[in-house]
Amino acid sequence: MREDADVTEQQQLQSVQSPLQGTIVLVRVADGDQVAAGAELVIIESMKMEHVVSAPCSGTVSGIVVANGQQIGKGDPLLLLTEAADAPTENVAADTVDLDHIRPDLAEVLDRHAIGLDAARPEAVAKVHKRGQRTARENVADLVDEGSFTEYAPLVVAAQRRRREIQELIERTPADGLVGGLGHINGDTFAEDKTRCAVLSYDYMVLAGTQGQQNHRKKDRLFDIAEQLELPVVFFTEGGGGRPGDTDGLGIAGLDCFAFAYWGRLSGLVPLIGINSGFCFAGNAAILAVCDVIIATRDSYIGMAGPAMIEGGGLGVYDPKEIGPIEVQSANGTVDLIADDEAHAVALAKKYLSYFQGPIDNWEVADQRTLRHIVPENRLRGYEMREVIEAMADTDSVLEIRAGWAPGMITSFARIEGRPIGIIANDNHHLSGAIDADAADKSSRFMQLCDGFDIPILFLCDTPGFMVGPESEEAGMVRHAGRLFVTAGSLSVPFFTIVTRKGYGLGAQAMAGGGFKMGVFTVSWPTGEFGGMGLEGFVKLGFKRELDEAEAEGGPEAGKKLYDELVERMYQHGKALSAASHFEIDEVIDPADSRKWVLGALKASPAPLPRRGKKRPMIDTF
Repeated sequence: MREDADVTEQQQLQSVQSPLQGTIVLVRVADGDQVAAGAELVIIESMKMEHVVSAPCSGTVSGIVVANGQQIGKGDPLLLLTEAADAPTENVAADTVDLDHIRPDLAEVLDRHAIGLDAARPEAVAKVHKRGQRTARENVADLVDEGSFTEYAPLVVAAQRRRREIQELIERTPADGLVGGLGHINGDTFAEDKTRCAVLSYDYMVLAGTQGQQNHRKKDRLFDIAEQLELPVVFFTEGGGGRPGDTDGLGIAGLDCFAFAYWGRLSGLVPLIGINSGFCFAGNAAILAVCDVIIATRDSYIGMAGPAMIEGGGLGVYDPKEIGPIEVQSANGTVDLIADDEAHAVALAKKYLSYFQGPIDNWEVADQRTLRHIVPENRLRGYEMREVIEAMADTDSVLEIRAGWAPGMITSFARIEGRPIGIIANDNHHLSGAIDADAADKSSRFMQLCDGFDIPILFLCDTPGFMVGPESEEAGMVRHAGRLFVTAGSLSVPFFTIVTRKGYGLGAQAMAGGGFKMGVFTVSWPTGEFGGMGLEGFVKLGFKRELDEAEAEGGPEAGKKLYDELVERMYQHGKALSAASHFEIDEVIDPADSRKWVLGALKASPAPLPRRGKKRPMIDTF
């Protein structure tokens, strides 16, 4: 029996060995100590790091073979441990961990983060709210899906350590006036990989939202990440431009920063969305200028220089609200979408971005028979092209951009059975739908935007052609008209044309991507009419002698009668059914079938190939 007991004791005795080479810093136990499994036994220093050797089981220390300061090798014995049935079940040598305890190092970090939050700046927040605006963090929180935002570099401060104490900078310049990071937008509608975005916002509560050295570096960092991961970017741009008060740099003018080049390099790679409320001058305006779409609230004032720079240039003294008000910047094409306030601006940004995130499954549509009755039977009577667009597209899916500029051309995003599509349409209420220089630029740039991100294009044609006359040529009409053809010639997305009424001359060809046989289809409604130029002009020019003779023989009434007869004859010759009989168009369709044609072309077109990198070098800013 004694021999069996000796064997049991031998089996319970364990040698605890060193897991690595190093030096004994501290032996934490003594012979006879009872320890629980996991208790600290020995601390070893190796390569400037301390490593704890813990008890592999509960038991009693039965012999220590090392001492403090002793060098050991891997596998050398440290001590003997006898496992015993009555050993303590709790670790008497180790501290109990309280999972709710905040250590001092973590508390310091949490306190620093809290300083930058809105709750720590109630007076500044109150000023923003008094103006009817929201803070940078409120806007970001509204834009991104809840809990999805990961902020970059919130602990940086303004580069002004040479003129201010660090504590003052921490309290007054959190994040150096730029909140930025990654998040998700529209995650309730689209797959996770379609909703990833970068989001940045200048913070007007910090040095008037100006651009400092550190927030330039933050932009560099986030722009670089957006390029690597091909993430859309949304940027809130309110602020006063470059900051003259930073003192910590080594340079002179800071013109060697990378932010603007990095930002411009993203054009054509990912959708860029700019949102502005309030003042946006100089460098902030330059950031806004690069965006594919500019959404601005009605209280926005946008300019390439603020009052100080204008006065410094000897150009006069102006109030900030005299520079680039929304009425000016919408009418000249700078602003694409006007928002009532920042909440509305965020909603518009989400809707705009959705067209670039893909199709949706749930949609509704109006009774398509409505389309049969929008264009009047009287060929000289005006109608609302926007009614055509709204009725043809999915319900509530239309988003018109740049409505305040070049009113003769309508550019909108919409959906057909949930599929994103771009729509370019003539508005007969302006110049009877003639394409002037601004309209040519507006539609050309919209074509680039759609093509750059694989969105098919529908042209709704009702134009007497390009605008002509001395005033038109003063606007550079020749070159602007050419832009339509070179842009259309570079399209790789499917495009198609529906002629709702007039299809005359080069302008009509431009509304079909360069010609009636260039797109997937060119069809007409029964109200369509075609010719090398407008019927009335054609009659006046082509039959001038006959008209003069009729008026000379029978007076003005005779001349008018012959004119009306010739116009009617030309209309019968050029109406849609006649054009289709000569195969100049693909078909004359029931307006109620318009969606069927568009959807059929969309389904017949191959899906865009997955790609990395840009499809077009850039998207024109104008």
